[in-house]
Amino acid sequence: QVHLVESGGGLVQAGGSLRLSCLADTGRPNYNPYAMGWFRQPPGREREFVAAIDWGGTSVRYADSVEGRFAIFRDNAKNTEDLQMDSLQPEDTAIYSCAADDTLRTVELPTTEGRYWGQGTQVTVSS
Repeated sequence: QVHLVESGGGLVQAGGSLRLSCLADTGRPNYNPYAMGWFRQPPGREREFVAAIDWGGTSVRYADSVEGRFAIFRDNAKNTEDLQMDSLQPEDTAIYSCAADDTLRTVELPTTEGRYWGQGTQVTVSS
């Protein structure tokens, strides 16, 4: 079981950068066995996959729309997962949610039986 809390959302101008962070509280220090990911839901649209990373931080996946601009990291010593977002555009405006699941494959799915979600954080990119 894990409790996820996002932070770092806000307002930024087009071309700017923002870094999101997700704290994965497992109730144990320096312990997070889950694959982690980020999803986003733009206004009026379905929630979509953004990025994912396996439990050891050795394998990552990105949506085509963010490849080359976003980077996902995790620090298991701190129980955190970060999403560095560069060259932000208005199309990136969305509620961004942290996710945890059993494997890299399953955390990329829209949802699963074992999915954990954070509450989400708003990212707004102005022109």
